Amino acid sequence: QVQLVESGGGLVQPGGSLRLSCAASRSISDSNGMAWYRQAPGKEREFVARVRSSDRTNYSDSVKGRFTISRDNAKFTVYLQMNNLKPEDTAVYYCNCALYGVDYWGKGTLVTVSS
Repeated sequence: QVQLVESGGGLVQPGGSLRLSCAASRSISDSNGMAWYRQAPGKEREFVARVRSSDRTNYSDSVKGRFTISRDNAKFTVYLQMNNLKPEDTAVYYCNCALYGVDYWGKGTLVTVSS
């Protein structure tokens, strides 16, 4: 089992940047992948980015080139660097860990992009 706690959300102006963190309660080096998802008001949760144990990454088309996912196995932490933020990036961002066939989720952190 693993507990995930997200942080780093907040209010930012369009074009600004934020870095989200996801702290795990145990080592994540053996996870199949760590990912970020988001859910905007009135919409379904959607995939944002994933980093696999091989450090291979993939992104949704809507964030490619603007967001970067990374992991620090020594700190049990995954990051999401978000640049050039747009109002449509406003959402609750959730951390996901795939561990031995089970998906674990954090409670989310709110990102609001507004002037």
